[in-house]
Amino acid sequence: MRCPFCNQENTRVVDSRPVEENNSIRRRRLCDACSKRFTTYEKVETIPLIVIKKDMSREQYDRTKVENGVLRACYKRPISVDQVDEAVNAIETKIFGEGDREIPSSRIGEIVMEHLKALDGVAYVRFASVYREFKDINTFMDELKKILE
Repeated sequence: MRCPFCNQENTRVVDSRPVEENNSIRRRRLCDACSKRFTTYEKVETIPLIVIKKDMSREQYDRTKVENGVLRACYKRPISVDQVDEAVNAIETKIFGEGDREIPSSRIGEIVMEHLKALDGVAYVRFASVYREFKDINTFMDELKKILE
């Protein structure tokens, strides 16, 4: 890291600490040449994930959409906010773990249903009924049979 004062490359880190609000690390550095101190912030560069919608349009992945879907499915269920947070984190880890730069929205829906099925059966059926757009009672019953197996 170059010193912003004397432009020398010999600097060293004298203090490091995480910055909670933006997932970065704050580093205090000392220039060996001029003995001045300065601060740098280090952050992981992420490649944006693109979601391919049903109509084949594309938009950037938005965590709040997944979070809102899970929260709606868990409405008035005995599921804590921490459990919802853990589920959303696990869902997001799986989504980004797929390793692709683009992911179909249908795949995201399947991943959400996998996690909701393990979390709460009612939340799973709620999400599935909206996601799969049940047209009649028979498709709804087919989904319930999958849970009971």
